Amino acid sequence: MAHNFYAESSRAIIGRLNIRFGVAAGTAVLAATIALLGHSGRARPAAPRIGVEPGVLVADGYDTAVVSIDASAGAPPTSAPHVSLEAAPHLATIEDVGGRGGHWRARIRAGIIPGHIAIQVAFPGAPAARTSLVTTLDTGDSAEDGTPDFLRLTDAYDRAAFRRWFTYLAEAQYFADAAARAPEITDCAALIRYAYREALRAHDGAWAANAGLRVVPALDSVARYQYPFTPLGAALFRVRAGPFRAGDLNDGAFLEFADARTLWRSNTHLVSHEIDRARPGDLLFYRQDSTRTEYHSMIYLGGSAFRAGGGRYLVYHTGPDGKDPGEIRLLSTEDLMRFPQAEWRPIPANPHFLGVYCWNILRETPEGDHAGR
Repeated sequence: MAHNFYAESSRAIIGRLNIRFGVAAGTAVLAATIALLGHSGRARPAAPRIGVEPGVLVADGYDTAVVSIDASAGAPPTSAPHVSLEAAPHLATIEDVGGRGGHWRARIRAGIIPGHIAIQVAFPGAPAARTSLVTTLDTGDSAEDGTPDFLRLTDAYDRAAFRRWFTYLAEAQYFADAAARAPEITDCAALIRYAYREALRAHDGAWAANAGLRVVPALDSVARYQYPFTPLGAALFRVRAGPFRAGDLNDGAFLEFADARTLWRSNTHLVSHEIDRARPGDLLFYRQDSTRTEYHSMIYLGGSAFRAGGGRYLVYHTGPDGKDPGEIRLLSTEDLMRFPQAEWRPIPANPHFLGVYCWNILRETPEGDHAGR
């Protein structure tokens, strides 16, 4: 009955429209009217049903949560949801979104900055659903060396990325034109601080445009975090003895500046007194009591990124001497072992040679390697 009534009603409407507008116009107007009525009668998809587990993560750069997503009735079953984070940058990242048939999952990876993260999920043509999670400060110091675990690069790929960038950036300063060289580099510690800080940045197009490098290598950046987006901000160097505690974030235990002595005592650990044990990115420290600059440091490069031949090299800044501002030097390990002044030879018998040191952020700690996690 409903169908017959609809057909009769349609014919009556067409008749009236044909009389008023003509046959073609009347039929077109009716078609548009029926389409509008049909559309308005169709239920709009509701927001998806979502949940997040767990709701609290440790802001360690590795901890993850899973957002479960179920599309509402009427949502296109093959359409992927759009998942976004309504939070300050660098608090978390979306690692992947997968699923099918209206059932989806998104994995959220915590950054190292603690905070509240709002999550929004929406399918095309449907309203969004929202949930949230919280990340808490990682207060650990697994090595009790003063370096917080959130700064440590416990992923083998991150450690390798840091070493490649650190050595490349330090050596590049030797080959750079004086006008293009970072003006802050005025002594050995300044060269180290520059290369350390820049090695931890995101090496994107904006960074490359301001880096002043002749060549920007195609190297992966450290993934766990990017300077200066850490709980310490730009203050990466520990300047006070003792293990890390949460209060150190705001009490001056970390600064942007550290001299060679502070880098040695509070930011690195001994590897060996044998230079053959050094790895690219390790540091050599000296204590020269007879000079005005009591402590001195060099960066072990291993192979050169700019010179062929397979030799092993070190790069360092001599530091100022009176009116002489000093210079950056590149020296092979063989030349350093035969250096005319014996106090600069990196051998165990040299009392001025403190040894080969590794950055604390590269220390392999009992918390294990997160590679592939």
